[in-house]
Amino acid sequence: MLPVMIAGMGTYLPERVVTSAELERDWNLTPGWIMRVAGIRERRYADRETVAGMAAAAGRRALAAAGMTVSDIDLIIAASSAPQQTIPCTAAFIQRELGAPEGASACFDVNATCLSFLFAMQSAAHLLAAGSYRAALVVSSEIGGLSRNPADPASACLFGDAAAAAVLTRAPEGGASRVLWAQFATYSGGADLTAIPGGGSLHHPNDPATTPEMNMFHMDGSGVFRRAAKVLGPFVDSFLARTGWSHADVDVVVPHQASRHGVELVSTRLGFRPDQVVNNIAERGNCIAASIPLALAESLDAGRVSRGQRVMLLGTGAGLTLGALGLVF
Repeated sequence: MLPVMIAGMGTYLPERVVTSAELERDWNLTPGWIMRVAGIRERRYADRETVAGMAAAAGRRALAAAGMTVSDIDLIIAASSAPQQTIPCTAAFIQRELGAPEGASACFDVNATCLSFLFAMQSAAHLLAAGSYRAALVVSSEIGGLSRNPADPASACLFGDAAAAAVLTRAPEGGASRVLWAQFATYSGGADLTAIPGGGSLHHPNDPATTPEMNMFHMDGSGVFRRAAKVLGPFVDSFLARTGWSHADVDVVVPHQASRHGVELVSTRLGFRPDQVVNNIAERGNCIAASIPLALAESLDAGRVSRGQRVMLLGTGAGLTLGALGLVF
């Protein structure tokens, strides 16, 4: 239990709205197929935006919501599935985009695909609680366009682009806000179910044997769902036992918006009521690492999340990794 709180959140959505009807026309799919399969009506696609630029826009809004300036931040963590470029870390570019004072903040990246934000939250909370830093900006910014694989419409239709940021500080003494518990577990037998094989040392871009197909996103969606459905129940039960919460004690569950079936799993098999579960998959799609913080920030803006509530952030990521983080917001 760490005396750390989210002081403010901010988001950025690209202007371009791409409907499922457009994708169905472009990919010669039956009208209505994407909504039936994935439960998504529309999503946003970045055009001229960069990962760091989107992150900085979300970061500025989070700072404004927290009543802080960029000079108050001494730690920046970029928590996303793909960096802006291989070197240096994306967080360094975010510092520059924000106009933050050079040398006044440390910057690093966390990549745990869709769970990057949760891992970064856990890391930042421990560093703040230890007194290593005063205030952290955690940002997830995702642009997946060049990796979407139209040859696999069942996965390509899922993804949208977005950025979401949170400012973390130590909670006031005597305040209720806490990072209560974070829990993760990886089942590497599922590592090949969700992958972009290219881009690393195994299939390097400069290797003539690397094909364009290797740089596309590949997912065995049904395989991921079956494995996740099998292990998520015991994982959630273990998490609740560690927090001391019951299912009914949780005010709001913010799951990774992986797909309609993935979100529905939280209420149909994990024991939560539908009214406890945030669901923005129809309008946002799967925004990868930005999915959970985007859903949380939009719930905060809508008044669905408020101070003192028990909030559970929950998801799966490639690996196959499960993750949950409990907040007294």
